Amino acid sequence: MKVTIVDYNSGNISSVINSFNEVAGDKVNIKITSDLNKIKSSDKIVLPGQGSFKSCIEALKNITGLVETLNEFAINDKKPLLGICVGLQMFADIGYEETETKGLGWISGKVSKINNLNGKFKLPHIGWNQINIVKQSKIFKGIENNSHMYFVHSYEFVPNDINVISATTNYSSNIVCSVEKENIFGTQFHPEKSDKIGLKIIDNFINL
Repeated sequence: MKVTIVDYNSGNISSVINSFNEVAGDKVNIKITSDLNKIKSSDKIVLPGQGSFKSCIEALKNITGLVETLNEFAINDKKPLLGICVGLQMFADIGYEETETKGLGWISGKVSKINNLNGKFKLPHIGWNQINIVKQSKIFKGIENNSHMYFVHSYEFVPNDINVISATTNYSSNIVCSVEKENIFGTQFHPEKSDKIGLKIIDNFINL
């Protein structure tokens, strides 16, 4: 089985690569690439994301044909895809970080700044927070509710359809931290930085 981590120059993703390699068995081939043919022939894709919504969308668009290839993989072929942090946020129709930017439009909704209640809550939201699992997502198999995950973000994904939400976390308000829509999965937290529980989520995705 081929699992591809999409490399589109969105910051340091070495911890993502290391975590997937740690979990992957002998039968799983983990590759990091921006080669469109290798992405197309993958069984599963991981879309990481560091930095702003705008910078990540622009970085995707800077690689000719990448957005179209991802659309074909996730929307047409309906193969499993996992978005991490801004990788999840880019599923949205639109984001408001830096400037209004059009997203991939895979899961209808918007990405807006966390309401920190006039400075009562620090932004970015950094550190370990409990997650509340609100529906049985395939990637939460064997994960206990109220497990702690590691977060680094100032913006949140607000989907139009609450049925895609698989987990929330409480930070100033109920923030969506995981979504699942058919073959598309996303986590606002960083499973690759969330110790053994995070590795279990990665393992669940690989074994879908």
